[in-house]
Amino acid sequence: MNIPKTTKPRIVVIGGGFAGISLLKGLRKEDVQLVLFDKHNYHTFQPLLYQVSTAGLEPDSIAYPLRKIFRKNKDFHFRLADVISVAPEAQEINTSLGKLSYDYLVIATGTKTNFFGNDQIEKYSMPMKSVPHALNIRSLMLQNIEKADVTEDDEERKRLLNFVVVGGGPTGVELAGALAEFRKGILGHDYPELEEEEMHVHLLEGEDKVLAPMSEHASKKSQEYLERLGVQLHLNTMLESYDGSKAITKNGETFHTETLIWAAGVTGNPIGGINGEAFLEKINRYKVDPCNKILGFDRIYALGDIALMETEAFPKGHPQVAQPAIQQGKHLAKNFKRLLKNKEMQPFSYFDKGTMATIGRNKAVVDIKKWHFAGAFAWFVWMFIHLWFLVGFRNRVITFFNWTYSYINYDRAARLIIRPYKKT
Repeated sequence: MNIPKTTKPRIVVIGGGFAGISLLKGLRKEDVQLVLFDKHNYHTFQPLLYQVSTAGLEPDSIAYPLRKIFRKNKDFHFRLADVISVAPEAQEINTSLGKLSYDYLVIATGTKTNFFGNDQIEKYSMPMKSVPHALNIRSLMLQNIEKADVTEDDEERKRLLNFVVVGGGPTGVELAGALAEFRKGILGHDYPELEEEEMHVHLLEGEDKVLAPMSEHASKKSQEYLERLGVQLHLNTMLESYDGSKAITKNGETFHTETLIWAAGVTGNPIGGINGEAFLEKINRYKVDPCNKILGFDRIYALGDIALMETEAFPKGHPQVAQPAIQQGKHLAKNFKRLLKNKEMQPFSYFDKGTMATIGRNKAVVDIKKWHFAGAFAWFVWMFIHLWFLVGFRNRVITFFNWTYSYINYDRAARLIIRPYKKT
């Protein structure tokens, strides 16, 4: 592999998500060689993927080139490649571009969609874990509405305008709310032949409430907001099968739909070669010590969603969201600085900054320790936080402009079928 040889410590990072980027930023000024591998040449701000999928934002608003982030670093090297496996004994990784040795390896590969072994749902449903996924959903949504506008078959029109979202966590709630707002703000204006009441948005959740990990206040308010927007909630409902046009739940309900979006869970995205007690196969996560080193392995660390650090406050590991990943990345960068000076590493301590979700215009819920609030103020807090954590000034400006435009005009300007989606 054409990575320059070096006498400096080589730190190899797999994954350009929140954890990997935070780590690399913290090591910018250190006398080390930094090598980053990722399947994409951009960092994705995943919390806003749902807005791309529902025509609220263009993908370049939430994606940023990885090379651009670190272009001022003289000894930073990015490679667009798949990392296939790790050989801990040889201290090297095997990639689609060849092999590369490392002094320290950091695995920050995040999560992938969890279909819980249901191959049929995996084949026919629409996941949303990447920019291409979000663009596929956007295209399919708009294509189906276009078809519904011209079909003379009433049953086909019902299927085309029936949207089913599976999973009542933040992603599912935000998707359902965005689809309902699309119906309210766009459908009647762009498609005068269609009635707003013809488009239905269903949200299926296996538990007895939405946003189960959040406070009771957040759960109740979000359910209230969804119902106010016209989303049809189906609680205590689990999907059993979906063949591309008909979805059947375990309690016997049937939904005829051409668009089923799967937001019901994630699982870790591991790399081959890290086995033993440290690898928890059922959840695809690596057990790590308080300094994020994978148990039983020297010089190999894991960060963010792929890492499971058991603590008194989080016996099942930290939540698989952005903040633990960002904080772990920053902390490991500080620990590497200590390590390079022959100092002891310090244990990681997570500072819970709270959780939030938005359901629609002026409708959001926020939990910050003992404080729980909802409504317009929570919505503005949600907007500010998400703007702040976007990578790149241009992204912040574009996103702010789009949100301001949409707020004033009740519009979603990115409703373009750039790349038509073909169902399998």
